[in-house]
Amino acid sequence: MTPWIELFPPSREAALARLQAFIPAAGHTYAARRNYDSGPGVKAGVSMLSPYLRHRLLSEAEVVAAVLAAHSASAAEKFIQEVCWRSYWKGWLQLRPSVWTDYLCLVETDRADLSDAQQINLAAAEAGQTGIDCFDDWAKELVETGYLHNHTRMWLASIWVFTLNLPWSLGADWFLRHLIDGDAASNTLSWRWVAGIQTEGKTYLARPDNIEQFTHGRYRPQGLATAAPALPPRHKPPVQPLPTLRSPDPNTPSLRLIHSEDFTAPNPISQASVAETWVVSGGISECWPWSGAGQAFCQAAAEDIATSLEGAVDIVDVLNTEALINRCQALGRTQVITSEAPVGPIADGLHSLSTALAREGITLTQQRREWDQLAWPRATKGFFAFKAYIPELIGL
Repeated sequence: MTPWIELFPPSREAALARLQAFIPAAGHTYAARRNYDSGPGVKAGVSMLSPYLRHRLLSEAEVVAAVLAAHSASAAEKFIQEVCWRSYWKGWLQLRPSVWTDYLCLVETDRADLSDAQQINLAAAEAGQTGIDCFDDWAKELVETGYLHNHTRMWLASIWVFTLNLPWSLGADWFLRHLIDGDAASNTLSWRWVAGIQTEGKTYLARPDNIEQFTHGRYRPQGLATAAPALPPRHKPPVQPLPTLRSPDPNTPSLRLIHSEDFTAPNPISQASVAETWVVSGGISECWPWSGAGQAFCQAAAEDIATSLEGAVDIVDVLNTEALINRCQALGRTQVITSEAPVGPIADGLHSLSTALAREGITLTQQRREWDQLAWPRATKGFFAFKAYIPELIGL
């Protein structure tokens, strides 16, 4: 199987090259081929830009602009919608952050409540030893490459929930640990959708004929569930306003923090005010849940980004709060500037970090990208309502 580093070279340069190579196919070709999984390795019908977008080695705005320079908006509609789906999911969760904390609790309780049969199924599923040939191959592809085709993710999640009778939360946790492009919003909410929780009562059933068609006949699994009854609904929290962020003071001596949610965030204030930059490839105050390919990708991407930065740069795998405080105090810095992290593990870590810094008289300021400021507040309803806003979002 192709190593992850050959599929996704972890650099800004590689991201731009991947984008340029895909642009000719971003119109009608993408619309016609995007649902087909051509097997392990490079997926012929899709862009394979998601790891670069997820960690913002590429921004949504620059990808859309590059595509629209070569295609009309109508020709590239399907691809642009897929880019916007990620922003929609992030906005949806950003306006309902308790869904994330609910998911974290479910992972713990669902794992503790597994029956003996479910424990056996869970071990077999994660090891790719269920006896369902397509599922087992996809499970191994996930772990070895850190990537799966989007259509395949839906099939795999459906089999996990409805055929193997496993909690959706543990499937979402499994994905998040291994996907290079896994983020809290897209991952959690997509699994909720398959299970019939996100859109109440609407589930996704993996069907043998559909799998056969869109894998070019490579698989036609037997013994799959023939029904997908929706799981019991969970409380849907009301929409909260998008928080207003405090702007950094350009006159305050600062230290800059770059994290894996946004590796290419522009410097928000004069470089003269920033004494040092820390690039964090993993978690803030605690380990990010990734292992394998996802962790390795971020470590290598952090090193690549660090080479493009001016001034003193330090690279750390996991941010140690005490070490950061000590460094700020040694440099006389009273402000730490970073890009906003959407709801998820990095945001949780930044919240704890902000509290610890404040006790020492140091302010943490997070900066929101314009794309997010425009997109996220529109995620109050379903995607179809959000879709009507896309032309305005992309400047048409």
